[in-house]
Amino acid sequence: MIRAFLRKDGSFKPATIELDQLATLERDFLVWLDLLSPSPEECAAVEEILNIEIPTRQESEEIEFSSRYWEDDAGIMINTYFLVKEAAKAYNETVSFILKDQFIVTVRFSDLRIFTEFSRKLRLNPSAFRDGADVLSGILGVRVDMDADILENLSKEIVSVGRKDPRSFENPARFLEYITAYEDINITIRENLTDKHRVLSSLLKSGKISENLKKEFSLMIKDVNSLTISANFNFDRLDYLQNLFLNHLSIEQNKVIKIFTVMSVIFLPPTLIASIYGMNFRHLPGLEWPYGYVLSLFLIVVSAVLPLYIFKKKGWL
Repeated sequence: MIRAFLRKDGSFKPATIELDQLATLERDFLVWLDLLSPSPEECAAVEEILNIEIPTRQESEEIEFSSRYWEDDAGIMINTYFLVKEAAKAYNETVSFILKDQFIVTVRFSDLRIFTEFSRKLRLNPSAFRDGADVLSGILGVRVDMDADILENLSKEIVSVGRKDPRSFENPARFLEYITAYEDINITIRENLTDKHRVLSSLLKSGKISENLKKEFSLMIKDVNSLTISANFNFDRLDYLQNLFLNHLSIEQNKVIKIFTVMSVIFLPPTLIASIYGMNFRHLPGLEWPYGYVLSLFLIVVSAVLPLYIFKKKGWL
């Protein structure tokens, strides 16, 4: 799908463009062309009409920096991550920006909510977006704000999990699964913020960006830096919770081992006495004694109760 935002009479007139209508696209009024999961035919037509090169999905997902940001006399090409948070998982979706002359072309392969919200903002405040560079700045600004909201919600969830008693989980190992899931989400956010920082830094060095926009990008970098600090703090908090849980688990295991140790010590003397009088020697002292059985029971009981008394007095039980 192709959506074109044309600036006419001080306002934006968005329109969905079909493949056969691209030839009649009014380039002089074009500010933003949004391509959602474009077909090869649509990409070829846009490249011919606007004299640009649209990266394929594979090319846009390359991790080399030269593939993430490219600038030449024709314009600026950017491939950057957009964070997608769904329930208990998060992933990065790559979006391509091609800035040329007074317009910008976005290429994406997922229906991201940010573009719907920004298009509404574009229509409500058209005076704030005069050209494609302003659109680029607006989209990145909204994206940074949304990343901040996601990171804030993640921090609240981590705090809420940290306040739970590990024993409240049906399976204590479930607590570790929560920690692992949050670490994966935080890693994804951290990668997203790092990519944003690199893109914004490159835009600040560009000679094709006006000084007013560079001031906005400078503020965005400060916001990204503060979000990075928050993400790093989440890592520290998760490490603390994980260590706290493992220590708790170790204590519980030690309690179980302690019980078995005490029980083995308690039953060791009675077992020894029973073993002595259970030997099959013909000449065993006291074998014919009438009170031998009673005495052996008495010794077994005393040898079992005495360790319990000693352990109780020392506070081991």
